[in-house]
Amino acid sequence: MTAAEAAAETIVIDGYTQTVVESSGTPVLCPANQVLLGQSHSGDENGSTTYYCGLLLIDGQMAQVSAPTWSTDQRESNSFFTAPADQVLVGRQHTGDENGSTRYATATLSAWGRTVELASYRWTPAQRESGSYAKAGDYEVMVGRQHSGDETGQTRYQFARIAD
Repeated sequence: MTAAEAAAETIVIDGYTQTVVESSGTPVLCPANQVLLGQSHSGDENGSTTYYCGLLLIDGQMAQVSAPTWSTDQRESNSFFTAPADQVLVGRQHTGDENGSTRYATATLSAWGRTVELASYRWTPAQRESGSYAKAGDYEVMVGRQHSGDETGQTRYQFARIAD
C-alpha cells in the first residue's frame, strides 16, 4: 500500500456559528464534537465577535472532541495563546475592553480509537482587530490567536492541518 492509499480522508463541515458582544464576558463553546474553524470581529470592544465552529469527518467517522479545558485568563491587549500540541480551540471568553481578560477552551480530537494529530501549523498575517476575519483553510482547524493593543491593534490567528 502506498502512502497516498494510507492517507486519511478528512472532510471539514461548517457547523454552529455564534455572535456575541465582545466585551460581554459571554463564554462561547462550540457544541459537542465541533471545533473552532475561525473568528471575526467588527468594531471596538462593544462590537460583535463571531465564532465559526465545524465538524470533522475522518475516513467517514465523525471525530470525537474531548471535554474542554479552559486556559488561565490573560490581558487581551497583550495576549498570545496556542493550544497544546495536537489540541484544538473549541471556545473563547472575553470580558471588558483591551485591558480585560481573555481565556480559551481547548480539546483533543480522536477518531477510530486514536488521537488525531495536527501538522503544518501556520499564522495568518496580522490584521486590524476592528475588522478582522480568519477562517481555516482546507483540512485545517483553529489552534491559536495573538492580539496586541486595542481594537486598532493587530491580531493574528493560528491554524493547523489535520495530519494524514
